[in-house]
Amino acid sequence: MKRKFIAVLLLFALIFVSTSCSALQLKTGKDKVIEKQDSNGTTAQDKSKVEDDKGDLLQTDPEEYSKNIIDKRAIDVLTAIKNYDMERFADAIHPDKGVRFSPYGYVDVENNLVFTAEEVKKLAADSKTYLWGHYDGSGEPITLNFSDYYKQFIYDADFVNAEQVAYNKALGHGNTLNNSFEVYKNSIIVEYHFSGFDSQYEGIDWRSLRLVFEKKDDIWYLVGIIHDQWTI
Repeated sequence: MKRKFIAVLLLFALIFVSTSCSALQLKTGKDKVIEKQDSNGTTAQDKSKVEDDKGDLLQTDPEEYSKNIIDKRAIDVLTAIKNYDMERFADAIHPDKGVRFSPYGYVDVENNLVFTAEEVKKLAADSKTYLWGHYDGSGEPITLNFSDYYKQFIYDADFVNAEQVAYNKALGHGNTLNNSFEVYKNSIIVEYHFSGFDSQYEGIDWRSLRLVFEKKDDIWYLVGIIHDQWTI
């Protein structure tokens, strides 16, 4: 009887030790982490990786970083400009700052004309002449209606099919000071550039059109259109 009682005690002790070891093993093992997903199925870990990738790209290739942000927006705006689609063009204009038109690379914040989105919608049919600046070389006033200004100082080349495109980087260089990065801080400037059209001019007939975008409420709006070319 005594032996039987001892045997039962040993059996219970064995079961207790076995259960404790299993529990300890489960507790010390690696837990499986389940990331909470948002409505798009993206986890916090995924978002963190995307942000890290963006940060790495900004440091290693800032131009490519800017391109990834603005390329589609810029092409949409440029296409509207090419098609003279003033409604679509106006929709892209900054709601507070409007859009400034600069006939040459130097942005004259005192004298370059600024129009609101609503004003731009009416420019296509507007026959009124405006003083846009002064012609390089002669110094004569650039007094044109919008349609004629558009032909000379906005879309005077097929910039949708530009030879080169740059993001926050200047391509065209002349004698006029390019102060766009000082005037438009915290912006993305997209430059559409032709290095020249006639070989006899050896590149002095180059043309550039720069579209300047600034961010408001997570939307990039157009705040400047800068036309640039060789100046004396």
